[in-house]
Amino acid sequence: MLGRKPAVAPTLALPLLSDEILYLHLMPHEVANLTLAEATRHAPFIEYARCLDASQRPGNHAGDWPEEGQFYPVRVVESHLEGMPLVHVLGFHGEAPYYNAYAPHRFELLYTVWLN
Repeated sequence: MLGRKPAVAPTLALPLLSDEILYLHLMPHEVANLTLAEATRHAPFIEYARCLDASQRPGNHAGDWPEEGQFYPVRVVESHLEGMPLVHVLGFHGEAPYYNAYAPHRFELLYTVWLN
């Protein structure tokens, strides 16, 4: 389209194991239940995170729930509903409105694998 500037995805800075900071480009929209293949069509990388806190599962959560200590492929997405970034576990299934989205305090982002 002429005259329109391309949208730029916001960036999220997350601490790693050391003093390093990982800058993630957030997808400009919320996702539903994505597989690994579907997620890589939106962005050419996969992030991996360890679940740190699987406690206090909400009573109204319908769908998969992570296990503490397990590693998962994830995508960090800015939530328009919550107004903060949420961690989506790829391959998990859940019902609306949160689908497979979890609060960021529940996960520690460990790796980003670029698929280039």
